[in-house]
Amino acid sequence: MIAAMSTPDLVAPGVFRLRCGTPEAITPIAVRRSQAKLPELEALPTAERAPFDAAQVQVRHGARGLVVTMPLRRGSGVFGLGLQLKSVLQTGKKKTLRTNADPVADTGDSHAPVPFWACSDGWAVLADTARYASLWIGTHATLAADDRSWRERVAAKNLPPSDRVEDLYRNAAVGERIVLEVPIAAGVDLYLFHGPTLLDAVRRYNLWSGGGVLPPIASLGTWYRAYTGFDQAEATACARALRADGMPIDVFGLEPGWQRSCYPNTFDWSPARFADPKGFLGEMRDLDLEVNLWENAYIHPDAPFAREIRPWCASETATDGLVPDFLTEQGTALFARHHAGLVAQGIGGFKLDECDNGDFNHPWSFPEWAEFPSGADGEQMHNLYGVHYQHAIDGMFRAAGKRHLSLVRASGALAAPLPFVLYSDLYEHRDFLRGVVTASFSGLLWTPEVRHADSLEDLVRRVQSVVLSPLALINAWYIRNPPWVHIEPKANNRGERMPQADRARGLVLAALRLRRRLQPYLYAAFARYAQDGTPPCRALALDHPDDPRSWAIDDQWMIGPDLLAAPLTAASPRRDVWLPAGGWRDFWTGEPIGGGRSFSVEPGLARVPLYVREGALLPLATPVERVTAGQGFEIVPVLYGDAVAHGALWDDDGVTPGASGRWLDLRWSRDGGLAGVPAASRLYRFAAPCAPSVALGDVAS
Repeated sequence: MIAAMSTPDLVAPGVFRLRCGTPEAITPIAVRRSQAKLPELEALPTAERAPFDAAQVQVRHGARGLVVTMPLRRGSGVFGLGLQLKSVLQTGKKKTLRTNADPVADTGDSHAPVPFWACSDGWAVLADTARYASLWIGTHATLAADDRSWRERVAAKNLPPSDRVEDLYRNAAVGERIVLEVPIAAGVDLYLFHGPTLLDAVRRYNLWSGGGVLPPIASLGTWYRAYTGFDQAEATACARALRADGMPIDVFGLEPGWQRSCYPNTFDWSPARFADPKGFLGEMRDLDLEVNLWENAYIHPDAPFAREIRPWCASETATDGLVPDFLTEQGTALFARHHAGLVAQGIGGFKLDECDNGDFNHPWSFPEWAEFPSGADGEQMHNLYGVHYQHAIDGMFRAAGKRHLSLVRASGALAAPLPFVLYSDLYEHRDFLRGVVTASFSGLLWTPEVRHADSLEDLVRRVQSVVLSPLALINAWYIRNPPWVHIEPKANNRGERMPQADRARGLVLAALRLRRRLQPYLYAAFARYAQDGTPPCRALALDHPDDPRSWAIDDQWMIGPDLLAAPLTAASPRRDVWLPAGGWRDFWTGEPIGGGRSFSVEPGLARVPLYVREGALLPLATPVERVTAGQGFEIVPVLYGDAVAHGALWDDDGVTPGASGRWLDLRWSRDGGLAGVPAASRLYRFAAPCAPSVALGDVAS
């Protein structure tokens, strides 16, 4: 049956809606809690027409659900679909967008599947569905109307004999269409975003979702999550030891053991393990550490608000706990009200665990047949749960007048305005690098967190990667001592110290100091994200879609406007780096490097490959051990140009939501020196500009 279809309607600047059939009542947009940033959308380049019209779209409704066929120009690159840990270029792939805690294959399963895809031609599409939708992206060509063209297409493949499976199944005649299949539904709204560039299309989606996030500047330092079995005295001793060791830590996380009961959760302090929460939080403030608490959403029958929230929970349990329905105002308000009490005590953020879906071996989460008071079923709720769990916590912080940055294990569509960073219980370093890249296409943030390591090289390369990501997280939840004391968990928990511990500590400290230096620059990148939708860490393809060499690069990314990161894994001390066209400089030495090419580097274990755009002024901070309220940062302007250099900082109070701020436009010239330094700043003090070799000597050594 052919479903009815509308013509594209303009719903926001450069955003068009194409209605295909009769959509379901519960979709990401139908239940959205964020508002589009219309003035910011209007500031993007004008796009008066949709990227394609209704005549180029076919819609069919049958027993399986809805099938929508859209055009795709041969040779285009397609990206997105949320957090994808196995691939960045989606052209030629089939993906089923199913929330799953164990995305071990390139099938579309993800902690954060998003039915949003962006094309190198400068447009993007959001399919407004919470179903487990599937996409075939240029995978199939329709049967030709005549045998001759069909035979010609088959002959053109000309596949040589091979024993390689990928050769046998390779389809040289990639179809010129994208096919979306939505199960159950009789219709879907497609939202079309016209760039006109790939980056503009992603920016438009982010702003239409509500804009990016601006977290507290201190939260962009380094996080440390402590062993789950620690009591108050042990957690305090751990925090003090980190300070005594000179580690520049800013956020200290407590895992499940802080609660009276967990799995399911009571969401209150354990009187046996944390008898004096007020005293504990006071000691953390004295150490200039913000405290972050672990939880999942599933409620123990003895939780203080369990009886009151039960009518607003699912028909099925998860980890034997009540599952609050965050699509209802009542369930959300009751859950948030209890958390507001923890924030009033001084908690700065939360880690929202296990809000995705049970993996194949341990089906701990609510099932797809679960029923929710909002009318959602379990399938829809799995693809919505992470986002609306975030809204419940974020709304509580907003009501308290506080900024925060928190962690979450599941997300989805329209998540750009939510100050949460994704993480995973998986641990393949190569996949973790890819996550930083792929998240940037869909309004998501990702941390390649560090836990244990297989070798000294593995530990150092992981730490170097995480300090160049949206959130620098050392997650020691299952080891009593930091991983630089001993990389092997059992030996670590026995209190053993590995022979190379001193060297490991020195290399880790150098990486964490690099993070501290970059903190103000990262803050400016997040401010830009909040204001115009530009991801702070983003794929090279977003800036260079016209160069297909950038499309499949999944282990390099841009940080802000001027810094390119190319971290290594322990697999090899050498790697290939691709630099876009134009002039670049080595971050560490300032040596000029020509772009538009690939080359091989072997930097040694103490350094991570970093490159700076020619003519940039990087406002780096002096790497102090701790960031104290009211202290601010001493900025050392580092010059990557011989005649002129330019950079920018965002200057507000670094803490308050909606605080008035301003851009500091820093300029240097050989003749005029440094300009743009304000007479007074709330966050920054300025030192004299210098060359990279002078500013970075202590970090690079």
